[in-house]
Order: sequence, then C-alpha cells, then structure tokens
Amino acid sequence: MPTIQANNDSFNLTLWLGFALVLLVVPWVFTSNLSMTMLSQMGIAIIACLSYNLLLGQGGMLSFGHAVYSGMGSYLTIHALNAVSQGNLHLPVTLLPLIGGLAGMAFAVLLGFVTTRKSGTAFSMITLGMAELVFAMSLMFAEFFGGEAGVSGNRVAGEVFLGINYGPQRQVYYLIAAYTFVCVALLYVLTQTPLGRILNAVRDNPERVEFIGYNTQKVRYRAFIIAGFFAGIAGGLGALNFEIVTAEVVGPARSGAYLLFTFLGGATFFFGPILGGILMVLAFVLLSELTKAWLLYLGMIFLFMVVYAPGGFAGLIMMNVRVIKAGAFARLRLTYAGLFVAALLMLAGASSLIEMIYHLQLNAAIGPVLNFAGMALDTSSSSTWISAALILLLGLAFFEWVRRRFVTAWEQIQTELAQQTARKELA
Repeated sequence: MPTIQANNDSFNLTLWLGFALVLLVVPWVFTSNLSMTMLSQMGIAIIACLSYNLLLGQGGMLSFGHAVYSGMGSYLTIHALNAVSQGNLHLPVTLLPLIGGLAGMAFAVLLGFVTTRKSGTAFSMITLGMAELVFAMSLMFAEFFGGEAGVSGNRVAGEVFLGINYGPQRQVYYLIAAYTFVCVALLYVLTQTPLGRILNAVRDNPERVEFIGYNTQKVRYRAFIIAGFFAGIAGGLGALNFEIVTAEVVGPARSGAYLLFTFLGGATFFFGPILGGILMVLAFVLLSELTKAWLLYLGMIFLFMVVYAPGGFAGLIMMNVRVIKAGAFARLRLTYAGLFVAALLMLAGASSLIEMIYHLQLNAAIGPVLNFAGMALDTSSSSTWISAALILLLGLAFFEWVRRRFVTAWEQIQTELAQQTARKELA
C-alpha cells in the first residue's frame, strides 16, 4: 500500500508539473495575436466551467443561471479598474480579479440562500428565474450596467511593476494562466476535502446524508458560494482581458454555454470541464468564423454526445484508457476506424445540406454556387442535393452497422476485464 500511494503521489505531481509547463510554454508555440487571445479565453473558460461543475458534476445541481456570478464579477472588476484609473482605488491590477471573486461570492450568498433551499427540478427553475431577473435588471439600471453599450475600462492602470503594465496580450495571458493554475489546484483540493466528499454524497443519496446527521441544504449552499467565488474570478479575468463588460455576460446564452460545454467535456470527471472550456473557445472563435450555421452544428454535436456518449469526451477518454491498460485496444482499432469514416460521411452529407440551405436563405443574391470545404456546391442543381442526401444516408447506415459491431466487441472486452478483476480479488 505505501508503494502504491507513493506511485500515485508521484504521478499526480508529474501531472501538475506538466500542466504548469504547458501554461508556461504555449504562448511561445502559438505566437499570433489570435492564438494569444484564444489561449487567454481558454484559461477564463476553464475556471468558469470548473466552477460550474462544482454544482453540476460534484453536487448534482443543474443550474441555468451560473453566468449571473461570473457576470457580476466582471461588472465589479471593471468598475474597480476604472476606480484605479481615476486614482480612487489603490490596488494592483493583478489583484482585481479577486474583487470579481468576492462579488460573485457575495451574490451567491444572497441568491444561493433562496435557490439551494430546493433541489432537483425546483432548484433548476429557481436559478433560471434568478438569471432572467438579473439579466432584465442589467438593461434597466444603466448607471451600473452601462445599458446596451456596457462599461469599458483600460487595464493599463496604476503603477508599473517590473515592467508589467498588462498592455501586451502576452502579459495578460500569463496573469490569466497564473489564476487558472491556482484555481484549478484549489478546486481539485476541494474535491478531496470532507466538504467535497459529502457534496458527492448529497448528489448520490441525499436521504442517507440527512440520516447520518448532515444538513443537505447547508452543504449545497456552501458549495454554491464557493462556485460563485471562482465564477467571479473568471468574470474578473474576462473584464481585464476584453476591457469591456456588456449585458451579455449575465445573459442566458452564457449560462447555457457553461452547461453545454461542461457536459460535453465530461461533468463526471474533474478534467472534463477543462476540456469543455477549451472546446467552448474553439467553438465560439473558430467554428463561428467557419460557418454561419455554427450553432446548428453545435446542437447536433450535443445531441449526438447525449445519445452515444453521455459521459462526455472525458468519459470516452477514461473508458479507453482502461482498455488500453488491459492491452485490448487492438481489437477495437478496425471498428474505431469504421466509426471515424462513418462520422466523416455523415458530416460531409449533413454539412453540405445545411450550408446549401443557409446559402439559399442568406446569400442567394450572389449566385447559386457556394464554395464549402474546397467543394463547389450548386444549389440550383437537383443532383447536388440528391448526392448530399445520399452521402448522409450512407454515413448513417454505415455508422449503425459499425456501431453494432463495436458494441459487441466492447461488451466482450468489458466482460473479460470484469472476470480478470474478479479472479484477482479471489486470489
């Protein structure tokens, strides 16, 4: 047992050192302005998704209003930044995200007292009502929220320390990276504490938790406050990164994005929301530039993951890691290749149909032909529509054929692994 514990500790230390090294090195590998901006946004999204997963994955609380706490953190941070610029507040810009964290925590203390008194569907509906209330207020009280124009600021404020004034994007990235590493570490440590463990118990069996003497409402409330704090830090970093805060940061679309990408990343694993935060930025920045139908594609991916991989991408990774360790992955290579080919066929057919429909609706005036993924699609030709539909149907049929064989092989491997585990326990 001591040897196993030492090996686990060494592995965990290697992971954290690797994580820190990645945060330090990536801005020197991806040096363009777009890459630097995306990396900064990824750090912010990782903190926001991890804070949301404290509710969803760790506590089983489906919230539809998490953007309220990150958004209020953004607003308080931008107002604090303006106060620093005017000389009314003497605080380093480096510490301003903590003001956002305190703001998120304060609103979580206030609103969480009401929302956490219920659980399940009632909790979700209350958070939705709170989110709509705050979003409506953001358009009514222009003195604080800035109306439709929002509140802007200048992060190059206060005294320069060691040449750091947060003017260059690289400096802002490293500030975000530092907060990201610390917040990820703290949230991971939280999962190992008694509060984190009892929060998991409240998620899995609240009646038994009540029976052994814990107040489940207090456990949910404390987790809600902590989640609000880290969400506020993410919001504060976002305010410094963009130097403007609008009503969108407390809007329902932002809350929906936290939910969607935390689920896609994998809410049942700690590193799942990290993947989700990265995917969020890739979707919002890159996918939205590639096609006007990016939200439709995103919805299709979400539905596909709900049906076939409810554990998210993290769940898929961990399932296959177990198979790889057992040396059985070679038996799945052909079926994985078949699934990949089927996915490409479905994507080619579906995307061609979607892009042609969007072209007819939005760009018909510039002609019937559109260029998409290196292909010239003629929307006036029936053969183009028929070909795209046939490719989609072929991909669906091939996917279902390969999927059944994959399921058979997968279940056989899982049965063998269970038998091996049972034999080891008996030995």
